[in-house]
Amino acid sequence: MLSDLIPEWAHIRRPVIGMLHAPPLPGAPRCSSEMRGITQFVLRDAETLIRGGVNGLLLENFGDAPFARRRVSAGTVAALTTLATAVRSRFDVPFGINVLRNDALSALAIAVAVDAAFIRVNVLTGARLTDQGIIQGNAHTLLRERSRLRADRIRIFADVNVKHSVALGVERPIEEEAAETVQRGGADGLIVSGVGTGRPADVAELRRVKQAGGATPVVVGSGLDPESAAAYAADADGFIVGTGLKRDGVVTNPVDEGRVAALLALLA
Repeated sequence: MLSDLIPEWAHIRRPVIGMLHAPPLPGAPRCSSEMRGITQFVLRDAETLIRGGVNGLLLENFGDAPFARRRVSAGTVAALTTLATAVRSRFDVPFGINVLRNDALSALAIAVAVDAAFIRVNVLTGARLTDQGIIQGNAHTLLRERSRLRADRIRIFADVNVKHSVALGVERPIEEEAAETVQRGGADGLIVSGVGTGRPADVAELRRVKQAGGATPVVVGSGLDPESAAAYAADADGFIVGTGLKRDGVVTNPVDEGRVAALLALLA
């Protein structure tokens, strides 16, 4: 259960983590706002999600495409830290960081700075072919950096067969990938998503990952909506949801409180 990793969820059967999709940050090609406007957008979404009943928040630099293949710029880290600090100062729920495309070290650094509960890592082990090129996992460095910073309290949620990517070379059974991500990569939790943002996760794939992961919590990372909620409920330990909570189901729109409340009522 996720409560084994994050005590604040001790009395919540299947926590729902609401996505904070940051607009393009300074330096990103599509950036059209100063930090004040970006911060206001993120805080409004966070407030709407909390009012609707989510149990946690996850911030990522969603608007920064095209994404860096390795480390993001110092400006991106500074902007995300500014946003994370603003959110943490106003909302007391478990909070996470994801730095796209796969900058787990920056995510960890931000999480330490703002006392976040977890980070999301798209590729923790192995290698994937993506629109950024080949993305390689860096579990060795990440876990040692977490130990060096004495930050074991910050949990690592790692994707399995991550969206917007394909296997590099011969595709392995997802059970093997899941087991190695935990046993050899050191993931604290696993995430199963669809093929892209907002696309539904495969229920059969979720069950296979759940079985292979043993006691490791497994979270559905995309595609949750009122139609799919019942199909996932038996196997998922929690949910990360973004697109399904946005106005008209459009990922770049603000969060719609009615959608949040309706979905949370189904999962109660």
